[in-house]
Amino acid sequence: MDPLEAAEAEAAKISTAAQPLGAPGSMFNRRSPFVVGMAAAAGVAVTYGLVLAVTDSRHALTLIGVAMFMAIGLDPVVAWLVRRRLRRWAAVTAVSLAGLVLVGGMLAIAIPPLAEQAAQLVAQAPNYLREAQDHSSTIGRINDRFHLQQHLTDWVNGSAVLDALVGAVRLVVDAVTNLVVVAVLTVFFLADMPRIRSLFYRLLPGSRRPRAILIGDEILGKVGAYVLGNVVISLITAVATFLWLWAFDVPYPLLLSIFVALFDLIPVVGSSIAGVGVAAVALTVSLPVCLATIAFFIGSRLIEDYLLVPRIIGRAVKVPPLVTVVAVLLGGAVFGIIGALVAIPTAAALQLLVRELLFPRMDQL
Repeated sequence: MDPLEAAEAEAAKISTAAQPLGAPGSMFNRRSPFVVGMAAAAGVAVTYGLVLAVTDSRHALTLIGVAMFMAIGLDPVVAWLVRRRLRRWAAVTAVSLAGLVLVGGMLAIAIPPLAEQAAQLVAQAPNYLREAQDHSSTIGRINDRFHLQQHLTDWVNGSAVLDALVGAVRLVVDAVTNLVVVAVLTVFFLADMPRIRSLFYRLLPGSRRPRAILIGDEILGKVGAYVLGNVVISLITAVATFLWLWAFDVPYPLLLSIFVALFDLIPVVGSSIAGVGVAAVALTVSLPVCLATIAFFIGSRLIEDYLLVPRIIGRAVKVPPLVTVVAVLLGGAVFGIIGALVAIPTAAALQLLVRELLFPRMDQL
């Protein structure tokens, strides 16, 4: 009999009403060299493919991560509205509209003064140039020592100006596009946060799920407290900076206070970097004002670290200062500004996981 005919005859015999397709055969020997080799090769191929996928899509993953981070930070506000008998879609809409009104109002208030101050900066440029050429002035002495005017002239006469303008336009377009994408994703994540939370917990084994819910919700609470607290502290620092600059007639106070607010969102080093830029502008007024501005930023840094941060977000996050500094440095070195922003809540989450999962296991050994 032909081998195929024999196989068809055997197939007709094993097909029954209970099992029309026959009984399952014996499984492959999982310990055979072929199966082990194929499993190892497949694991390497899948891992390599995942690494390539993450590398190629790191920009999109960064935007998604920032949006999820913002959604977790705003979720406590939405949850508070839901507890006040408001449907979730209405709560998300209210929070989104409030954010849109806040950003739009800030832009409406800030753009006219910013445009005016930018025009003043352009108009004052010749005066700054004359001061740079005056060897008896502070700016002139700095220019004599570091040859700033010559470097600026070489930069303007070269092709770097056009490249800088094109780069600036591209940077603005990319920034606006990224902000829109992050805003849209944040709204969607806010609306679907309960389903995302449920899906994540359903992926865990049932025996581990109750404790995972307690630990996961605690981590989400820490992230939310950090995001909201960091924004509040940045706004307080910006207002204080504006009042200081306005009181001492330092030029462009609104522009500089917005600059400080944005950089103060970066923990540990953000306000220090902003303080250097503001002090440089204050130097155009006088050396005493510059030194006073430096002292102001040192004092505001101390107030922020030892008063505002412990009272606003320290009780919820509870990350030691050394861990904070190390986490920010590592996050900034690996992922840039985004890494520095999420470093502290990430460190808080890891600290919680180590305390609740790793230490009890180690104590039992």
